Amino acid sequence: MLTLTEIADDPLVLTRRLALEGGSEVVFRPLARADAERLAGFLEGLSPESRRFSTQDGYDLVAARELCDAIARYDKLRLVLEEAPAGRIVGLLEFSLDLHPDDIARYQEADIPLAATDCRFGPTLADDYQGKGVGTHVFPLIADVARRLGRKRIILWGGVLAGNPRAIRYYEKSGFRPVGTFAEADGTRSLDMLLDLDLLPGQ
Repeated sequence: MLTLTEIADDPLVLTRRLALEGGSEVVFRPLARADAERLAGFLEGLSPESRRFSTQDGYDLVAARELCDAIARYDKLRLVLEEAPAGRIVGLLEFSLDLHPDDIARYQEADIPLAATDCRFGPTLADDYQGKGVGTHVFPLIADVARRLGRKRIILWGGVLAGNPRAIRYYEKSGFRPVGTFAEADGTRSLDMLLDLDLLPGQ
């Protein structure tokens, strides 16, 4: 089982090149401490709509530096998608290996006790990479990372907004199933979804 320290010490253990439709390529790799400025460019370039669906606390260089400084310090693993050969960051993929008490309580209400072998996951793509099947191409790598971290199930980080049907379809296509709904602080409804990695096709 990989640890966050091992990944930080040897990012190549999770680095992959991925061919996309149309012949372009992206590099799937762990976030690095030297990525702050490029990550800031990614965050700053997200539209208000993309930010509404995101889980980030900020969208500037300060926020990017905080994410880079947190590498291997807490319970988070962050990976990026990077255009090849340009080097532009076009995706941020986040794992949290600790479970939030609110998540534990909501899933318990749905008769699904969460365990130490579960993790949270949340993706964000650049606006010009959305709706092009990139998430579907990347998801087998995401599932592999979760397994290598010793996880058996994935829940959505903060759920998914009920008013985001495209994201819900993506998660369902990837093998997630809905387990319940809840209200955000502003009253909007979100959907909890869970993926059992052992139930993915070919497993």
